[in-house]
Amino acid sequence: MINDFDFGPNAWFVDEQHERYLQDPDSVAPAWHNLFSSASGVSAAYRDESATTGDDIEQAAIKAVRVAALIHAYRVRGHLMADTDPLATEQPLTPPELDIAAFGLVEEDLPRTFVVDDFAGQVTMKLDDVVHVLRESYCRTIGVQYMHIQSSDERCWVQERIEAPLARPDRAEQLQILYRLGAAEAFERFLHTKYVGQKRYSLEGAESAIVLLDALLHRCIRHGVREAVIGMAHRGRLNVLANIVGKSYAEIFQEFEDTMDVQSVQGSGDVKYHLGAEGTYRALNGDTIAVSVVANPSHLEIVGPVTQGVVRAKQETAADGDETLAVLPVLIHGDAAFAGQGVVSETLNMSLLPGYHTGGTVHLVINNQLGFTTTPAHGRSSVYATDVARSVEAPILHVNGDDPEAVVRAARLAFDYRQTFHKDVVIDLVCYRRHGHSEVDDPSITQPAMYDRIDAVPSVRMLYADALLRRGEVSTRQVEGALQDFRGRLERAFAETRTPPGPSAAQTAGDAGGAGSYEVATAISEAAARRVMASQTDLPYGFTVHPRVLPQLNGRVAALDSDTIDWAAAETLAFGSLLLDGVPVRLTGQDTRRGAFGQRHAVLTDRHTGEEHTPLNTLGTQARFAPNDSSLSELAALGFEYGYALERPDALVLWEAQFGDFADEAQTVIDEYIASSEQKWGQRCGVTLLLPHGLEGQGPDHSSARIERFLQLCAQGNMSVAMPSVPGNYFHLLRRQALGARENKRPLVVFTPKSMLRLKSATSTLADLTTSGFRAILPQETADAGRIKRVLVCSGKIFYGLDAYRRAEDAADTAIIRVELLHPFPERELGAELARFPADAEVRWVQEEAENQGPWMFVAPHLQRLTGRPVTCVSRPPASAPAVGSARRHADEQKSLVAAAFR
Repeated sequence: MINDFDFGPNAWFVDEQHERYLQDPDSVAPAWHNLFSSASGVSAAYRDESATTGDDIEQAAIKAVRVAALIHAYRVRGHLMADTDPLATEQPLTPPELDIAAFGLVEEDLPRTFVVDDFAGQVTMKLDDVVHVLRESYCRTIGVQYMHIQSSDERCWVQERIEAPLARPDRAEQLQILYRLGAAEAFERFLHTKYVGQKRYSLEGAESAIVLLDALLHRCIRHGVREAVIGMAHRGRLNVLANIVGKSYAEIFQEFEDTMDVQSVQGSGDVKYHLGAEGTYRALNGDTIAVSVVANPSHLEIVGPVTQGVVRAKQETAADGDETLAVLPVLIHGDAAFAGQGVVSETLNMSLLPGYHTGGTVHLVINNQLGFTTTPAHGRSSVYATDVARSVEAPILHVNGDDPEAVVRAARLAFDYRQTFHKDVVIDLVCYRRHGHSEVDDPSITQPAMYDRIDAVPSVRMLYADALLRRGEVSTRQVEGALQDFRGRLERAFAETRTPPGPSAAQTAGDAGGAGSYEVATAISEAAARRVMASQTDLPYGFTVHPRVLPQLNGRVAALDSDTIDWAAAETLAFGSLLLDGVPVRLTGQDTRRGAFGQRHAVLTDRHTGEEHTPLNTLGTQARFAPNDSSLSELAALGFEYGYALERPDALVLWEAQFGDFADEAQTVIDEYIASSEQKWGQRCGVTLLLPHGLEGQGPDHSSARIERFLQLCAQGNMSVAMPSVPGNYFHLLRRQALGARENKRPLVVFTPKSMLRLKSATSTLADLTTSGFRAILPQETADAGRIKRVLVCSGKIFYGLDAYRRAEDAADTAIIRVELLHPFPERELGAELARFPADAEVRWVQEEAENQGPWMFVAPHLQRLTGRPVTCVSRPPASAPAVGSARRHADEQKSLVAAAFR
């Protein structure tokens, strides 16, 4: 019977419901169940008083199904006719597919009553009322996308709130909105007047963003959230710092005046619209919540994963209750960046992963409908800038920025959804940019029509004030009084900036201390070592280890007695001993739990049941070990770990690249945060990067972690860069990084091995771990230093090739020194070792990388200072690619290179 009726363009929906009914009758709503279940397809529930014949009854039933399809269509596509654009001259026309005629309904049906299956909380409704509710719910100044969500519970939750009768805010709420709009507008216009031509990335045109954040933080306070962490780029940042975080106007004005005491600025500093801040947001009733803005460079969306890492760390240290509900992450985006930058998608994809979940993020897209000068037609292929968020089934609320009351509703709905389902939610604040990309830019050159319209549009504060005045909600005195009060406060703060600052004795960051400038005891007791290793084979009853893994675990225990501790065993001992010392360890990266080279096995999987077991979490009284496999991401994943480590200086936080080359994908995090954040923002972070490195005939993309790039970024003690060649030194390096004083925390980059993981000559003894510490250089024992004619200085794997050749050729006149720490370069230790040899002994630097790559360019000036003469480099010739693609050619090159070092 169903196929006998034409449902027009919505037949697909009826067919879909029918197919679901056939598979599971209980999976469809009662209205559909009633229709499909009767033999004739007719249910008494659809009869009306005028239906007297069988045909009338059947037609009534079909009409009811069409009404249900109409409701569904509005839920799916109603946002397309929502009045969300403040620059539009008229409300969007009804799309043909939402016209009642598309459902076989006519005007005569409007006064008729139909069963609506609890739509808007009703059992039956007149079609006219159904259409009215649909348009009020989905087509006014909020357009909602949520039907892409698979969970019916989530969809119903949204429907109940969107389709409920709209309650207008009371007078106190209206005054609060007006107050926040006044503060936002007054701040921007004051800066525009006082600092003509200076960049500030104004919020004008999007002042409702301050109203939204205000409503969001009020909701946080009401529901017991203790802190909100905001990540955002430039647009509106100064306004958020002033009116949400509470940064003083005077301090912001001093940054414009450039009258800050240069001695009080840590390091090189940064422009004012990149800076972060911490403060306290105070609601009008006096309640407060901690709020912060994370520092961010011009690489816009890169702050997203960093913010998530900060929030995850804060949540894990929350004292009580649901950790994910204690701290709220808020990310503020531009529309062009949200659609255009891949890190947004990477960060969204991480949002529900076990090692990265933060309980859901509220995303605010400040949608200027324009990039710098690029229109949406040239900037994205999707209908909305927010379409990428559909990939994680986040509800998306498109809201007209010129309707601040709708903005508040959207903020409350978004917060409530996040708290209920612990998932991301997106608010697309459709607005405009009153000035250019920056205030020195003229946007009318490329968008003349748009800016003619913008010039004619009153500010959102003026529009809202006029609406309240017309409705008699407020008085003219209330409207103007608050604005004058803000202007007065701004003028007083401005006057303060004209007072010269007093002297300061602050030190510039990097002048003292720095990476590697501290020493700490890292040796452990034999008892601790055995306790850690015992966990590797002390497995739960009935747990079946994979037969290829069990010998490795047994070998770790035996290695303590045989003094053949390999790389994986040394790492296990470093992690386990730190856990016993009370230091949490977080290790993430692609396939890190097993190890990309099958060496780690930090998490074991039962061969038969798939149950997981983490041996290092069974040590007894200990800190927490958190090994996590990441998504296939480097940029967002490393950004997350940087943010996490920034907030957790008490923990050892490590990110491992599957191959060191893959760090190329995370270069923005490395350049903008890891290498320079201390100088720019005074941030000290102890994040550790593990980058497998070594030329072994695997081609150009699995060989080089680009040592030269990291060393080029090194200065002012900003980070440590090491390439240890023995497991014992790696062990001490990790413990040194974790146990160092917080004030000395700096990033650590470790170039870890691949083939050396199982090289029998690359092992350490138990005594190496229990009686010594990290050694920046490793000299080779020589019988008679006075006979040495040649000194080879190197780092990493190449040592083993050189050492084998030296032994085979009995080259007793050659000494080999390994530099284990490349930055800060150990000139004092290396100088002392070189002084043991004759002054005319030739010093050569040997590396397996090409001459224009690897450490050579960095170490050359150091070596020449130490020797007082030019130092030669033995390496592969300069090359544009890191390595050759032929294993045979690689082997020939390696053999020739090693031999050349001794000629």
